[in-house]
Parts: sequence; C-alpha cells; structure tokens
Amino acid sequence: MKIYNYKDLSKSAIEELCSRQVEDDLLIEERVTDIIKTVKADGDKALFDFAKAFDKVELQKLFLDADELKTIASTIPEDAKVAIETAYQNIKTFHKSQLKLEDKVETMPGVTCWRESRAIEKVGLYVPGGTAVLPSTFLMLATPALIAGCKEIVVCSPPQSDGKTNCYLAYCAVLLGINKIHLIGGAQAIAAMAFGTETVPQVYKIFGPGNRYVTTAKTMVQNRVAIDMPAGPSEVLVIADETANPSFVAADLLAQAEHGVDSQVILVSTSSDIINKTLLQIDKQLGILPRKEIAAKAVQNSYAILVDNLPEGMDFSNEYAPEHLILATKDFDNLIPLIINAGSVFLGNLTPESAGDYASGTNHTLPTSGFAKAYSGVSTDAFLKKITFQHLSSNGLNNIGAIVETLATAEGLQAHKNAITIRLKNED
Repeated sequence: MKIYNYKDLSKSAIEELCSRQVEDDLLIEERVTDIIKTVKADGDKALFDFAKAFDKVELQKLFLDADELKTIASTIPEDAKVAIETAYQNIKTFHKSQLKLEDKVETMPGVTCWRESRAIEKVGLYVPGGTAVLPSTFLMLATPALIAGCKEIVVCSPPQSDGKTNCYLAYCAVLLGINKIHLIGGAQAIAAMAFGTETVPQVYKIFGPGNRYVTTAKTMVQNRVAIDMPAGPSEVLVIADETANPSFVAADLLAQAEHGVDSQVILVSTSSDIINKTLLQIDKQLGILPRKEIAAKAVQNSYAILVDNLPEGMDFSNEYAPEHLILATKDFDNLIPLIINAGSVFLGNLTPESAGDYASGTNHTLPTSGFAKAYSGVSTDAFLKKITFQHLSSNGLNNIGAIVETLATAEGLQAHKNAITIRLKNED
C-alpha cells in the first residue's frame, strides 16, 4: 500500500487517485456487448452455453423451484438460520420506516397537488456469486422489494459447481416467500432480465451489485430497462485520527479487500503513526485470512494519505465519494455536517462496515466508483414510482387560468391555451 502526503498532491494527482481505473474498460465493454447480443439472439440456449463456459457447469435447467429451494434450505446450520432471521428483521424494520405518505398541498386557492407511491411491478434482483455467495445481498434487495409491493420479483444468482445454489440463499428465498432462483450469473443475467428469454421474465428495473462485467452490462441495457445504480467493485475509505485503534482500522480495510482483487481500500489519517501501525496490522491480520491472496492484491491497488487535519481528510473523501465511509475518530459528530458524497457512513471506533453489510438494517447495495456524488444506495423508495396528482376546483381554474393562458401564448402553443380558455368560457 502506497503512502501519500495530501499537501504534496496536485489537483490532477488527486483526480488520478480517485479514478478507480483498474482494468481495461474498453475490453470489458466489447465482451459485454457480445454477451448481450448473444442472449438477445439465442435466449435460453445462450444462458446454458454461458453457464458451461463461465461457471463450468452443465445445467439441466435454468432455475430452482420452491420445492428444491425448501430441500436445500433445510440443510442450513441452526446458527446461520437464526442470524439470517435476525438480520432480516432489522433490515425489514429500517426499510419499513421509509414508507411515508405525503401531504396534499394547496399551491394556490383551489389548486391541490400531491404525490402517491406505486410499486414497480416487475423487478430483477442480481445476487452475486463468483468467489463468494452473498445471502446478505439477497436480503438487502428482496426485503425492500417486498415492502414496496412489487408484484413480480425475478432473482438471478450464479450456479455453484453442483448446478444448484447454497443453503443460505435457499433459506433466504424460503424466508422471504420467493419461489424461484434463476441459476444465471454475470452480464448474461443482466441481459436476460433486461430483454427476457423463454425462461427468464423481462423486468422493468434491475437491482444488485457485481463485478465490472455486471456493472457494464447494467449501464448498457439502460435504454431498455431502469437500473438502481452503477454498483461495481467494493470500496471503503477510513478517516482515522490519533484516537483510532490501528487493529480495528486494519480489520475494516481487509474486510473490504477480501471481496475481490479489484476492491479498493483507502486510509486517510491525520497521524503517520496510525498509518504505520495500521499497515503493520494489515500484514499481521492478512496472513490468517482464508482469502488472503485476494485481499493482498486489493491492498496492492490501494493507498494511504496523510492529512494535516480531519476537515482536510473530509475534503479528499468528498472528492473520492466512497461507497463506504468509516469515521474512526471520537470526533465523528463534528465531521457529519462535512460529509457531502458517500454511500453509507459508519460512525466511531465501534462501528465496523461489516455491521451494515449484514445486520444493522441499512442497505449495503451502494454506489461505487465515485457515483456516490449523484446516486443514493438502495432503499424502499428505489422500488417505488412517485406519481403526481393535481385537482382544480372552479375557484382554482379561475385563479390559475390567466397565468396558464399567458405562458402558453408566450410559448406559441395555442392548443394549450385553448384547453384553459374553453373551460373558463364554460364556467361562465
């Protein structure tokens, strides 16, 4: 992990550090374009072929039904069952609190406006597999979808080597009342949900994180289907001062690094001593991790920055716009107003990012690669549409009529004006 001094960095150097350029984007785009075209042309056949080529599995069918999911779910260890149920209740509680009715507003006498929520009818949920199968992501996506009232929920997740899914995902499906998991991963899963195949229904919006291929596929199908956000390789930025615990900071950095070799972990600190002690702790803790080779490569692509003070650290963080931001300081309350760009924030030395990943209740599907400057993380709202309503009484028509007529005339749209005028004359 390289160490930089913030005051020595030019504006262009900071922009380069925040760029997240890890792999050849053009090559990925070419490959994903081919995958999408093939799925559109060949449907289910393409999905079977891609499973054989990418997942090394000869699938007999592209999904697991309710009975198969129940059988697989029955093998879950009791402690994992309890943990999933507790996490689900916390996630459900937090996301249910986001359902709020909006008041009607009288913008002028007799003119009433308001908004009402309607669920997106068909949604697609992508639950990553690859080097790790993530039941937590299943909970994070399906729970708000169910709370919102989505009628059709299509779930895709890569198959395991046995051509099935694991007991944790299966138990999530049973717990949530979802009766089918499609055994499809990668860009091909995104294409299948965007365009539909003989087996996979077409959806109206796609949710879920993934690698660069999944993220690229999501951005490419946006002319056909909505997406939650660009959610690619994971990242965390930790701001630490002299009150931080280096072993805690190292653990937080490694927790994110073990996601994948293209994950990025950033340490921003006011103390060179904290940086050095954290790097020593990373070396110490890395050696005992089962996924140490993956985490080590992610750490190699990462860096630490020494800053003069915490507000300076926040300046860099806002430019980086991290998916996860950890404030490893006793002074976190004073930093909260300075946060402009971040996906999810973890306050103080006793709040690890993994709490939010699994069970605190907040959603862990978050914008990456700097998109936290413009996107929010997944919420119940993400599964809803807001429809506006307006109603004019006779008094309202008289109050607003001349205003609309004048504006329509200014824009040269006579029919717009006439729609008001004919009603005003009828009122007479």
